[in-house]
Amino acid sequence: MNKERAKVKYMNANKVLPGKLLMEIQKYVQGETIYIPKTETQYQKWGTSSGGRQLLDLRNATIRNSFISGSSIQQLAEEYHLSTETIKKIVYTSKK
Repeated sequence: MNKERAKVKYMNANKVLPGKLLMEIQKYVQGETIYIPKTETQYQKWGTSSGGRQLLDLRNATIRNSFISGSSIQQLAEEYHLSTETIKKIVYTSKK
């Protein structure tokens, strides 16, 4: 089974790292690709940059309000094209 490979952005260490740091890293790794994760403070949750998270939060708030106003789980599932289980998760899970 062929799977599409994820696009990986490579950077040449010579262009982004100071020489002394590069020499130190070369003591451990040479000619290999390594992943350097973002610091925890730089990490963003899914959809934060694109606005997708905000749209889903707004949709879920609307679903909760409709449920409180009397719409049934089934009605909401049909209206939002979601499963009844997904609607239940949205309306029965409190927003933090």
